[in-house]
Amino acid sequence: MHCESRWGAQHIALSLAGLPPKFLIFRTRMNHYDIVFIGQLGMGTIVPFRGSPFAEPGGPALFAPIGASCLGKKIALVTRTSENDGYPMEPLKSAGVDVFPLPGKIAQYRVVFPTADFDHRQGFVKGADGFHIDDIPPFEPCLVHLCCMTGPGLQLGFLRALRERGYSLSVDMQGFVLQADDETGLAHFEDVPDKKEILAMADFVKLDAMEAKALTGADLPEEQAAILEGWGSSETVITSSEGALVRSRGKSAFVKFTNRSTAGRMGRGDTLMGSYLARRLDHSMEDSLRFATALTSIKMESTGPFRGSLDDVLQRMKTSIPLSPR
Repeated sequence: MHCESRWGAQHIALSLAGLPPKFLIFRTRMNHYDIVFIGQLGMGTIVPFRGSPFAEPGGPALFAPIGASCLGKKIALVTRTSENDGYPMEPLKSAGVDVFPLPGKIAQYRVVFPTADFDHRQGFVKGADGFHIDDIPPFEPCLVHLCCMTGPGLQLGFLRALRERGYSLSVDMQGFVLQADDETGLAHFEDVPDKKEILAMADFVKLDAMEAKALTGADLPEEQAAILEGWGSSETVITSSEGALVRSRGKSAFVKFTNRSTAGRMGRGDTLMGSYLARRLDHSMEDSLRFATALTSIKMESTGPFRGSLDDVLQRMKTSIPLSPR
């Protein structure tokens, strides 16, 4: 099932008028996708608690589409990269993700975990370019997930323009909440003045517990989700070191992670959201959360993106039990 039928988005014919010339050929063979991811790649150095630093390719645009890929849905990624970046695209291509590269810089980042609590970290980010509506190929209306590492990769006008094209939206609020100093790259959380308009436009919203606290001031994920829903969020997903919570229409579910190690902590939230959205196209909120936490638990046991199979995930789901928020 394609997402336009799942979410009720109308099929609209996009006129060639006003589209950049680079997309005119694309328009004559317009592709239909279940989910289009728009986000940033990055090369990072990870400094784990009581561990040795290591470098790895990452970024939301790597982890989220691959997390969505094992269910047989048609997945696309729009991202920025250059030949000088040397970023390995093979994991995305091997996962069946259609990549639409735009010229630009990927992010360079460093993440330090000073304690065993993986929700508390110090980050430095530089270099990632953002997106404009003219950069986006005229895909048929479907679900679009926006996943940037820091502001200003996403702008409110960009979201409005995507809505005008008929897309359903999923928004990773990290791209608004997390800001980086222009000189040092030191990342920090900031409240978002336009948060209520963003929440009202989005069909799905993803945050981690620290980002949700920056927006709401609340400490507990169940309280954070209730506040965000009151501000207009239709379906909210919040991750933490313990597991993931989802809330929609006054109903919540929480599922614990079952990972046996945290070697692959980077990409936790992006992997979870990608897999959640792909499952959610044709499953319930609760089932989708169980699927996503199972897949993400497997991913966190090794570095890099998810490399398991659908059977691995279904087997792991048998060990997860949905819990009510505490």
